[in-house]
Amino acid sequence: MTPSQQYRTLAAGLKARARHESDPEFRTEWQVLADCYVRLAEQADRNSRTDVTYEPILRHICDADETSPK
Repeated sequence: MTPSQQYRTLAAGLKARARHESDPEFRTEWQVLADCYVRLAEQADRNSRTDVTYEPILRHICDADETSPK
């Protein structure tokens, strides 16, 4: 199961809990939390489509150390 699927599963459980909650304040909080998990799922989907290449920065750090005053 991918991270986005896990988040969506959690969101579905929280939405179900919100539907069965009798206290309106708790119902709202469960729904807000479910919405957060839906947003996390959407972000996980975007992240899975992103090809990230990390550039080494060691040289830049060493260059900065040589030019900084001591």
